[in-house]
Amino acid sequence: MTCRNSIPKGWLAMTCLMLCCACTKQVTLDSLITEMAIRSKLSYYPGTQYHLRQFSSYNRASVSPNHEGWYANADMSHFIRVEQHMGRREFVMFDTEGPGAIVRWWMTFYLAQEGLIRVYLDHQELPVIEGRADQVLSGNLLCSAPFAVSVHLGVPVYEKGRDMDHNFYLPIPFATHCKITYECDALELTEEGNYFPDVFYNIGYRDYPEGTRVESFSKEALAKSKPLLDKAKELLEDPIINHVDEREFDKELAPGAALTLDFDRRGAAAVGKLLLEISAPDTLQALRSTVLSASFDGTETIWVPAGEFFGTANRTSPHQTWMNRSDEDGVMESHWVMPFQESCRLTFTNYGKENIKITGKVVLTDYQWKSNSMYFGSSWHEYRHLYTRDSLGNYFDLNFIGIKGKGLYVGDQITLFNTSYQWWGEGDEKIFVDGETFPSSFGTGSEDYYGYAFGRREPFSHPFISQPVGDGNEGNSNDGGLTVNMRHRSLDAIPFTSSINSNIELWHWAPARINYALTSYWYVQYPFELNVKPEIESVKYPVARTSADFEE
Repeated sequence: MTCRNSIPKGWLAMTCLMLCCACTKQVTLDSLITEMAIRSKLSYYPGTQYHLRQFSSYNRASVSPNHEGWYANADMSHFIRVEQHMGRREFVMFDTEGPGAIVRWWMTFYLAQEGLIRVYLDHQELPVIEGRADQVLSGNLLCSAPFAVSVHLGVPVYEKGRDMDHNFYLPIPFATHCKITYECDALELTEEGNYFPDVFYNIGYRDYPEGTRVESFSKEALAKSKPLLDKAKELLEDPIINHVDEREFDKELAPGAALTLDFDRRGAAAVGKLLLEISAPDTLQALRSTVLSASFDGTETIWVPAGEFFGTANRTSPHQTWMNRSDEDGVMESHWVMPFQESCRLTFTNYGKENIKITGKVVLTDYQWKSNSMYFGSSWHEYRHLYTRDSLGNYFDLNFIGIKGKGLYVGDQITLFNTSYQWWGEGDEKIFVDGETFPSSFGTGSEDYYGYAFGRREPFSHPFISQPVGDGNEGNSNDGGLTVNMRHRSLDAIPFTSSINSNIELWHWAPARINYALTSYWYVQYPFELNVKPEIESVKYPVARTSADFEE
């Protein structure tokens, strides 16, 4: 992911076209593709308002936090209904009225992957999209990677019948209605009242207010959008920075010391690129004990260990998303757009016990401050030596972040050390927006939320999801292992007007003690309140390296 600091001449015409698409008052396939690839769009509260919602195959026994089924597993083959259509039996996964757009679609299967997906728009009798999951969602029927991909394509399946993940990011806008079905002759009703074999799905969509002008998806519109898709692919994989200022740093920090970089400007700007390399006798510990904090226009919004912020955690793990990356040499890079009106302060603090050396660079970019501009923020906290059952032996939810205010939720990351060889990630995400009593995003499993399937350990990278290391996943050694999963949102960013509360279940097959750290990324308008505060003592603890570190 080479970062260029100048804009090629041949790119300017396409840039103008993309910006025109992004500013259109009608939602179209072109406008959504364009929005997907422009990082700075996330720093503006959406001009075309929407609610981010999700249909999934979660267990319908999960009704409320006070109901005994709230932590029910078996999140597969639950459908809205079964229909007979043109002599076919079709299982309805998704059905909504009004204008909207599918913006993120994930599926996997066990013994049920040979069925057919159909997408019906605007009450039409015939589907606009039809095909198997490996054709539509991860194949080349409609588009190619990174918009349709399996991140673990080619890795061992370990058990016959298990399928790969299918990740689909091509937006599907619709004007008045959308219905998605799955036809699979293998599906049969069991005595327990559910269907087998297994169909897992998460379909995220934008629910636009009534009256929003939307041009529905069509094969003709898709063919015309190919130049924009090609350019979006380039931008997602190779960021281009139009810098106005930059500052390099190279500093040794003793325990307790800090390096502060102040930027004061006459007019708005944004941090568009941040590079960092940490050298220390114990680099893995330094990645946790060195903290990045940042204030914009006088208010602190970032407090995260450096390794967590850049997605590598306390391990030098190469990976690459559209927002951050790290390489084999330990050079870490961030491309979150962090705007400010007058001043910015970045601070690196060494909370460890050893001297460290930090080198890097901060790049500022042009930024147009508007009435709907927001400040970037990121928070971190860790549940250390956490027992995987509560006092009554039950599962429970962990909280990423609770925010009171107005903003946009744009991503999160988990870093955990699993002391058991059994799978830790049956837990579902549950994201409550603006005080809703049931989460508008209720998932089917932790790895499903992060875009892979069946707890696979192999590392992968994609513009929106990444597993730099999966040593703690199912089947690890008795010494345990580290796992890092992240998800960076674009079209599936979640707007909130008064509050957001983002959670994920801890549903581990084994009663065990683990470390579980959660990082969140968001944009807010001032003023705002957070329920996560800096945890200075937590970053001082030794990082876990083997299961022996958990012995009392």
